[in-house]
Amino acid sequence: MASGSGWKPLADAGCWRIAAPRAASAFRPEDGRPGIGRAPRVSASLPPQAPAPARLKRRAEFLRVAAKGRKAATHGLVLQALRQDTPGLARIGFTVTKKVGNAVVRNRTRRRLKEAARLELAEYPVSGVDLVLIGRDTTRGRDFAQLRDDFRRALRKTAVL
Repeated sequence: MASGSGWKPLADAGCWRIAAPRAASAFRPEDGRPGIGRAPRVSASLPPQAPAPARLKRRAEFLRVAAKGRKAATHGLVLQALRQDTPGLARIGFTVTKKVGNAVVRNRTRRRLKEAARLELAEYPVSGVDLVLIGRDTTRGRDFAQLRDDFRRALRKTAVL
C-alpha cells in the first residue's frame, strides 16, 4: 500500500495540535476567559429587502401557465402569465433550458431573473396572476437595467401591469 508520497498519519497528526490553539487565541471571548473564542460580532445595518414572491414549483403549474396563459417575448426573457381564479399574491416560477448552457450558466441566469423579478415586483406589485419567466441565451450577458426593463415591458404586453 505504499504507492507514491501519500498521507502519513503519524507525521501529520501532531501538526494540528500545535496550530489549533494558536489560531483560536486570535479571537478571545469578550469576558477574557481563556479558551476557544468567537469572532467579534459586527452589526451591519443592511437596507431592507423586498420579500420574495410566492413560487411556482410543480411541473403541472408550469404546464398550466404555458397552455392557458399569455406569452410575451423580449430580448432578455420570455414571460408567460395566467390570471388566477382566486385573487391573491402573484406566484412566480423560473426556468432555463439546457440549450442556454451548463448548470452553472443556467443557475446564474436563473438568479439574475429572480433578482430582476423581485425588484420589479417590489416597485410594481401585481396580484392574482401566475408568472413564468424563461431565461434565454442573452439573459446572462444583458445589462441588468435592460433586463429589468425587459421584464417590465413583458408585464405590460401580457396585460399584467
